[in-house]
Amino acid sequence: MKMQTKTLIAHPPHSPLLQNPTPNALSQPSLSFTSPSLSFPPRFHHTPALRLPWLRSSAPIRRPNRFSTACNAQTPGVRGSDDGGDDDASVSAEGVVEVKKEVLESQNLWSRMKEIAVFTGPATGLWLCGPLMSLIDTVVIGQGSSIELAALGPGTVMCDYMSYVFMFLSIATSNMVATALARRDKSEVQHQISILLFVGLASGFLMLLFTRFFGSWALTAFTGSKNVDIIHAANTYVQIRGLAWPALLVGWVAQSASLGMKDSWGPLKALAVASAVNGVGDVLLCSFLGYGIAGAAWATMVSQVVAGYMMTEALNKKGYNAYAISVPSSKELLTVLGLAAPVFITMMSKVAFYSLLVYFATSMGTNTMAAHQVMIQTFCMCTVWGEPLSQTAQSFMPEFIYGVNRSLAKARMLLKSLVIIGAILGSVLGIVGTCIPWLFPSIFTPDQMIIQEMHKVLVPYFLALIVTPPTHSLEGTLLAGRDLRFISLSMSGCFSLGALLLMLVSSRGVGLAGCWWALAAFQWSRFFLSLQRLISPNGILYSEDMTRFELGKLKAV
Repeated sequence: MKMQTKTLIAHPPHSPLLQNPTPNALSQPSLSFTSPSLSFPPRFHHTPALRLPWLRSSAPIRRPNRFSTACNAQTPGVRGSDDGGDDDASVSAEGVVEVKKEVLESQNLWSRMKEIAVFTGPATGLWLCGPLMSLIDTVVIGQGSSIELAALGPGTVMCDYMSYVFMFLSIATSNMVATALARRDKSEVQHQISILLFVGLASGFLMLLFTRFFGSWALTAFTGSKNVDIIHAANTYVQIRGLAWPALLVGWVAQSASLGMKDSWGPLKALAVASAVNGVGDVLLCSFLGYGIAGAAWATMVSQVVAGYMMTEALNKKGYNAYAISVPSSKELLTVLGLAAPVFITMMSKVAFYSLLVYFATSMGTNTMAAHQVMIQTFCMCTVWGEPLSQTAQSFMPEFIYGVNRSLAKARMLLKSLVIIGAILGSVLGIVGTCIPWLFPSIFTPDQMIIQEMHKVLVPYFLALIVTPPTHSLEGTLLAGRDLRFISLSMSGCFSLGALLLMLVSSRGVGLAGCWWALAAFQWSRFFLSLQRLISPNGILYSEDMTRFELGKLKAV
C-alpha cells in the first residue's frame, strides 16, 4: 500500500483528488489513504456562476490499473485489471463517480456559502460600526457648519486612518489565534492573546502621547497654511478622540481573538451598544446642546471606550483571560513583528493612499474638501461590507492550510465561495452606495456647491466600489496563507503607481474627479494582482511546498 501511495503522489497536478467529498466540507475531515496531513492536488468542475481559469472542469481521465486497484476499497464496483476486471467497466464506473462528485461539490459550494453567511452577517456589523460612527459625525456636523464639516476631513485622517495603521494587530491576532486553534493548543491561544494585548496597550499609549503633543503640528503640516481656519476645529476633534487610543487598540485585539475563534456575535453585541452610545451622544451634544465638532468627538470617544471594555468581557466569557497581559520575549516579539511588518506595510500603503486623496482634495478649496469628506465617508461605509469576507478567509483558511486536517481542495472551494459572494455584494453595494449621494445628497449637506462637487465623482466612485468586496476575499486568503511578502510588495507597488497618478491628475487641474479615477485604478490593480497570485500553480492554494513561506513553518502536530 505504501508503494501505491508513493506512485500516486508522482502523478501530475491534474490527477483527481483521492478523497470522498462531504456535504459540509468546513466541519468534516477529508478521507485519505495514509494520514490526515496527506493531500492530493484537487480538480475543480465548471461552475457557471464564476468563470475563472483555475475552476475549469476537465473530462474524466482513464486511470492506470494500479489506480483502479487503489480505489477499490473506496469505490465499490470499480475493479482493476489485476483482479481480472474489465477496463471499460472500470472507466464507466469512474464516470459515475465523477458525476456524483460534481453533484457533491455543488452541494458543498452552497453549504459553504451558507456557513460563510452565518459568520459574515454579524462580522459585517463589526466593520460597519467604525465608519458608521464617523458617518454619524459627518451627518450631524454637516447640518450645522460647513467649516466644521471640512475640518472633519483632516480630523478623521488623524483618528480613523491612523488607526488603520494598527490594523496589523487585528490581522496578526486573528491569524495567530486561528492557527493555534487549528493545532488544538488552548494554552498557546491564551499566550498569543496575552502578548498581543500588551502590544496593543503599549501602542495605544504611544498614540495617546503623540496626539497630545504633536496633533496640532501634524494637522498644520497636513492641511497647509492656507487652511488655518479649520485647524483649530480639527485639533479639538483629534485631541478629544485621542483619549480613546488605548481602549481602542486593546478592544481590537480582543475582538480579533473572538473572530479567530469563529465567533462574531459576541463582538457584535459590544459594538452595537457602542454605536447606540455614539448616535445618542451626537444628537444630544451637537443638535441640542450645540457643542458642534467637540460634542461629536466626545460621543465617539466614549463609545470606543465602552466597546473596548465589552470586547474584553466577551473574550472572558469564552474561557480566556483578557486581562492577563504578558510582556513578549525578544523571540516572540520578532515572531509578531515578522507577521506584522508585511501587514503594516500593506495597511500603510492603503492609509497613505487615502490620505493623499484627502491631501489633494484639501488643496482644492473648502467646498471640494467638504464634498470629498462626504464621498469618502460614504465609500468607507460601503467598503466595510466586504471586510468580513477577508476576516472569514483569515478565520477559516488556516484550518485547511496548516491544520490537522489540511486540505488545499477545501481551501480553494472556500475561496470560490468567497469570491462569488464578493462579486454579488460588490454589485449591490455599487448600485445602492452610488444612489445615496446621487439621489439624496441633502442628507449630508444643504449646500448646492458641495452637492455639485459630489456628483462629479459618481462614476469612478461606482467603479472603485464594486471591485472592493472580491478584492477583500483575495487579500484575506493571501494573509491567511501568510504569503506576506507578495501582498506587501504588491500593495506598495499599487500605492507608488497610484501616488504618481494622483500627482499627474492634480498637476493637470482635473479636479476631484481625477482623484477618484486614481482611486478606481488603485482598487482594480489590487484585485488583478491578488487574483493572479492565487491562481498561479506556485500560489499558496496549489503548492504543497510550504517551506517557501517562512512564517508557515509551524510545529508538527
